Amino acid sequence: MLVTNLAILVLAGFVGFVVISKVPNTLHTPLMSGTNAIHGIVILGGLLVLGLSGGSTLNKVLLVIAIAFGTINVVGGFLVTDRMLEMFKGRKPAKQEEIEEAREEEKAA
Repeated sequence: MLVTNLAILVLAGFVGFVVISKVPNTLHTPLMSGTNAIHGIVILGGLLVLGLSGGSTLNKVLLVIAIAFGTINVVGGFLVTDRMLEMFKGRKPAKQEEIEEAREEEKAA
């Protein structure tokens, strides 16, 4: 059983490396931020195990740490994605900006 699990781990690592090496450099950040968001599975798993475990205090502390790191990873992934999407938004023409500023000033007055 250990050999089977180890073989699966090695093959998954190799396949992941091959897939990522084919991705162009410009897409690495959005791809990684998406995979970080998938890290939410760790949070869900940690919450399930924490709720169902009747284990020792050490297990509970490790689960809380895993949940905290998973949360940080998910939030960071979404922040990076948002930042990347901001880069692709075009700037509004100067006249359009002036019109919107004038409308905002009228609403404020």
